[in-house]
Amino acid sequence: MMKSIILINGILSIIFSICYIYQYFYVLVGLRRKYVKGEALKNHRYAVVISARNECQVLKNLIDSIRNQTYPEELIDVYVIADNCTDDTADIARSAGATVFERFNTELVGKGYALNWFFNLLKESGADSHYDAFIVFDADNVLDTNFIYEMNKVYDKGYRIITSYRNSKNYGENWITAGYSLWFLREARYLNNARMQLGASCAISGTGFLVSAELIREAGGWVHHLLTEDIEFTVSNILDGEKIGYCGKAVLYDEQPNKLRQSYLQRLRWAKGFYQVFKNYGWRLIKGIFKGNYSCYDILMTIMPAMLLTCISIAVNVLALPYGIITRSPDLLPLLKTLFGTFLSFYALFFALGAVTTITEWKQIHCHSMKKILYLFTFPLFMLTYVPIAIIALFRKVKWEPIEHSVSVTLDEIYEEGEDTSIPKEENLSL
Repeated sequence: MMKSIILINGILSIIFSICYIYQYFYVLVGLRRKYVKGEALKNHRYAVVISARNECQVLKNLIDSIRNQTYPEELIDVYVIADNCTDDTADIARSAGATVFERFNTELVGKGYALNWFFNLLKESGADSHYDAFIVFDADNVLDTNFIYEMNKVYDKGYRIITSYRNSKNYGENWITAGYSLWFLREARYLNNARMQLGASCAISGTGFLVSAELIREAGGWVHHLLTEDIEFTVSNILDGEKIGYCGKAVLYDEQPNKLRQSYLQRLRWAKGFYQVFKNYGWRLIKGIFKGNYSCYDILMTIMPAMLLTCISIAVNVLALPYGIITRSPDLLPLLKTLFGTFLSFYALFFALGAVTTITEWKQIHCHSMKKILYLFTFPLFMLTYVPIAIIALFRKVKWEPIEHSVSVTLDEIYEEGEDTSIPKEENLSL
């Protein structure tokens, strides 16, 4: 039996490598950053949409950063959905100059439902026709002053959905916030940046994305309500033939959970949401692959095989180890060596990904240099904590729960945490 377990581990490792070897190529492509060349032919009109639930501590900084954009202020309207708030979020938003809609619905809970409610209200009033596109943020975000200016350049190239460069307000707080932050930086530089260069579809990541008003009207609002509505939105549009763009110069700063329990609940929702998306869209993605749609393969690898293969491996080995100990199997030592080798390979892989990302994004990480180096070593451990979460998500019923945000900082205060705030000046190339 123990030899069979070792064989299964080897097979799973080979399958995993086959599934994700293309992302090594992404790293090579992503080493060079390409930006949209030239200016937009038109300054488009945007509605900024913020869904906020009890976000009185952080919301004003986001609205202020929107008001301080280099983009023409008269072409930006700010809307806040005060969703089931029990604090003074709505009053703070109004005093900061936003138009506020208060929503109270304890049955249909989550950002997807709030967005759909808002888009329907806007449509009923006829105000949706005033805008070319919507830009969606979470209330804890803070924007670089050129965010909308840069997004407009990519939108003007014809992309109806665009994601941005997701950075962090609190990278250096602890190993948990650094783990999140490094993953999102890696996602921006070595996934979406590479996809954009190769002409593949990118993926939105919860916040800091643009969607055209035309597309919202075609869809009949925001119709995605699974636990990971951002991934569902991405998958649905890829299946419909939409190509999602990426704007690497549009930088937002996001707050990451700093406590293990908060992180556990959030990532449990993400893991469950990935399973939901696979259940609802997996077969269509597989059919899309056989029709030659590469982006279907890319996004399918994002939502499923890693977690599934990991869960199978854990289940097999959890059963095998006690059996080997009880029976005193001579193959127990080789199994332990295999498991230890697997752990080392996992650690080395994510350390390498973290190291490449940290080196190339060094100037974008706003914390002390020693913390940047220290959290390289904890990053693989942070990623390893996904394993039990993915297993628990298979069996536990999960519901949407708000994440508390309390890091109230301005853009200048974020910059003060780092030694260099400038984006590297690399060659701008036409896309």
